[in-house]
Amino acid sequence: MNTSNKLYKIVSLFFLFLVGVLIFLGAVFKIVMENRRLPKLVVSEKNRAIRGSIVSSDGYQVVYSNKLYKVAVNTRCIDPDKKALFIKLFSIYSGIPQSKVRKALRKKGYTVLSYKIDTKTAYQLKILGRKLYQMDMFIPYKVGNRVIKQGLTILESGESRSYPYKDILTPIIGYVRKYEEDRYTKIAGVKGIEKYYEQKIKPKQDGIIKGRRDIGNNIILNKEALIKRRYDGYNVHLNVDMLLQKNIENILDTHKRDLEAKEILAAVMESGTGKIVAIATSNRFDPKNITKKDYSALNPKFIEYEFEPGSVMKPITFALLLEHGLVSPLEVVRGYNGRYKLGKKIITDEHKATWMSAENVIVHSSNIGIAQLAQRLPADIFWKGLRKFGFGQKTGIDLPYEHRGSIVPMIKLRSEIYKATTGYGYGMRATFMQLLKAYEAFNNDGVVYAPRLAAFLSDQNERKIPLPSAKKRRVLSLKTATTMKKILQKVVQKGTGTVAKVEGLQIGGKTGTAHIVRKGRYVHIYNSSFFGFANDEKSRYTIGVTVIEPKRVHFASQTAVPVFRDIVLELVNEGYLVPRRNEE
Repeated sequence: MNTSNKLYKIVSLFFLFLVGVLIFLGAVFKIVMENRRLPKLVVSEKNRAIRGSIVSSDGYQVVYSNKLYKVAVNTRCIDPDKKALFIKLFSIYSGIPQSKVRKALRKKGYTVLSYKIDTKTAYQLKILGRKLYQMDMFIPYKVGNRVIKQGLTILESGESRSYPYKDILTPIIGYVRKYEEDRYTKIAGVKGIEKYYEQKIKPKQDGIIKGRRDIGNNIILNKEALIKRRYDGYNVHLNVDMLLQKNIENILDTHKRDLEAKEILAAVMESGTGKIVAIATSNRFDPKNITKKDYSALNPKFIEYEFEPGSVMKPITFALLLEHGLVSPLEVVRGYNGRYKLGKKIITDEHKATWMSAENVIVHSSNIGIAQLAQRLPADIFWKGLRKFGFGQKTGIDLPYEHRGSIVPMIKLRSEIYKATTGYGYGMRATFMQLLKAYEAFNNDGVVYAPRLAAFLSDQNERKIPLPSAKKRRVLSLKTATTMKKILQKVVQKGTGTVAKVEGLQIGGKTGTAHIVRKGRYVHIYNSSFFGFANDEKSRYTIGVTVIEPKRVHFASQTAVPVFRDIVLELVNEGYLVPRRNEE
């Protein structure tokens, strides 16, 4: 019995010992295998690339991007005895009032103090973070098996677009939208230059820095650190001159008030290159603060607003007649004393005449004269000629969402009425940019270029990246273009455009006043235009002006032509044109 008890005790002690060993081994295994969340010795930091800038021809940054940072702190790690000092120092470095910092620190744990810290301030706060560690500003605390000690955390939070000149060059530069990706605010173009050059201007490659951390959780930049370079988006350099642009915008603002117009459009293009040196509207907006009242101004009407151009189409019709030998400038055309019946339609003229020369049909803007002459154009030649000038198709300007406008189908141009109305700019729809491009033919020996807003791109190292050259096309022979140029000069010398005359410069152009359709009927509301050119001995510019719905007066000679003249005078003031001196 005694032997049995001893054996029982020995076995019991063995099993107790074995259970103890198993419990010990289990505890050790748990400690070894458990994720203890120890601080990482090696950390990585992403250096986000940013969007490229939009730069004027004279070097002004019209649009550029800034990085935004968020700064946070764990309030439990701030030494209570040094909290007041933390608030004071953080306020000095960040520029955030102490009252706001104090309020933010009421929250326990991880607290974001600001989401909108700029690059310079973020750099200063990183320096402050290191100093605060040295001052033992932060103390550790324990959560379970974890010991936590955090200082200031400064992280990139997004990108912000800046417009230092507010509404200048809008809506051409366009605007952007924001979107979130991995808790980072990114930007994408919606309209204008921002949209058209989206693939060029957007960030190329984010940079990465990876290395061992110091006590402040900052990466130690030594030879062991891995650095992947960041590549920002390309900058877009425009042909537009900032000073000229602003002054023309001021001119349009003044005339809009005087004429009580809905809007005024104007552009100046270098003849022979297609470079747009100024493109302005009276209706602009601040891309940083778009409100509901700005919605109608967001779309660039230069390419998205289609309208019946009226009499500015007469030189196009006349040029096609000349090109095919169907008219002589000096032949005589009957004027019917300003009232002419074509089928059931009555055509009238403001400038009443019994007879006139063919070229005076353009000089004095005769609807009756061009209606008769247009009958000589076969339907296919007329239709193909309009297409060759660029109507009914895009101009190729570097802007998105360009409209094509519309021209009468070829079969309808067999009708006398359609030939007549198309001849003087009704029954078709054109855009401002189509008309500007077409008029370049008269000032550039019959050749037109696709309008170009951007000159070239550049990278962050200021290396130039060329853009494709503007496409060109011959639409008239040199002989026809030269004849038309002389006729358009006579319009300014003695016709409907005399207000545009500036001594010492070669100026020509054509007026156009067109009724607007409302609910299928022409009403007494008008668009008026003047398209033409201004040249000196060295430089040549094609210029267009369209006044949309002026209320005070509506004839182009009283609306668009004075605006045209003021723009020419501004070109003189800025040295783009130099009038020839009168030797007498």
